[in-house]
Amino acid sequence: MRTLVTGAAGFIGSHVVEALEEAGHEVVGLDLRDGGGDVRDRAALDRVLGGVDAVVHQAAKVGLGVNVADLPDYASTNVLGTATLLAAMAGHGVERLVLASSMVVYGEGAYECAEHGGVRPGPRAEHDLARGDFEPRCPRCGLAVSPAAIGEDAPADPRNAYATTKLAQEHLAANWARETGGVAVALRYHNVYGPRMPRDTPYAGVAAIFRSALEAGRAPRVFEDGRQRRDFVHVRDVARANLAALGGLGTRAPGTLSAYNIASGEPHTVGEMAAALAGERGGPAPVTTGEYRLGDVRHIVAGPQRAAAELGFRAAIPFADGMKEFSTARLG
Repeated sequence: MRTLVTGAAGFIGSHVVEALEEAGHEVVGLDLRDGGGDVRDRAALDRVLGGVDAVVHQAAKVGLGVNVADLPDYASTNVLGTATLLAAMAGHGVERLVLASSMVVYGEGAYECAEHGGVRPGPRAEHDLARGDFEPRCPRCGLAVSPAAIGEDAPADPRNAYATTKLAQEHLAANWARETGGVAVALRYHNVYGPRMPRDTPYAGVAAIFRSALEAGRAPRVFEDGRQRRDFVHVRDVARANLAALGGLGTRAPGTLSAYNIASGEPHTVGEMAAALAGERGGPAPVTTGEYRLGDVRHIVAGPQRAAAELGFRAAIPFADGMKEFSTARLG
């Protein structure tokens, strides 16, 4: 299959390209970093879409956004870029799409209240965060809640610029599928880490920030109390998920978009990740700071069962093995 990968030179995109090529796909890459082109540039898209059977759309501005001034860049790259790509695909008759989405579309994760069952707390109040009260509470009774795995049918609740634009990408892809009879799969990545992860930028993932600190001999600084839970999934597993999704597109009903959590299914706290990396590198030990960022969520862990049942995808790289590799891996 001749497959266009956007963002092909990026952290995740480069691993996706390798997985597709190893599986025998003919890969066409498009990426700003290597001068290949911009997904907002229709002429660049027209040059690469000829003869393409499917598109794996990885190109995006990532991170949570630093402040409101970031909004135009996120909207331009992620929303306008995706809209331009989809219009070009329709013009070239390309009817298969795998879209890189994100768990951030959910906002806060799923929780269980002893009194009210499954609940979805709203954004945490700044005055609570400032006094170190980090755990969400039941929106109905105010009592403590327990984190639970979130499934793909949970309502979206994006809480920052990046999240809002990732959800917009899903809506645009669904619109494209309905209007063209194409098929789309949105892969909602959880916390991806691994070799080539971008380092030392305001938008870098927490794993890369911790790794860079340790490399410089500094203690990783862990926000809040370090007990916030995430699902850390290795980038090579994410690449395998893209391969699995691409392989199944031909069996799906025309005009549809399906979303899947791409996760390990084994959550860990941010503090555990920092400690694992520090242990592999021989210190310094992490420092828990109590600092916080408005817009961050407390717990977001995934239910990976749908991806296993419908895509045949299960993460294969254990947390301990992945952290051992990542502790010395080359960063981007």
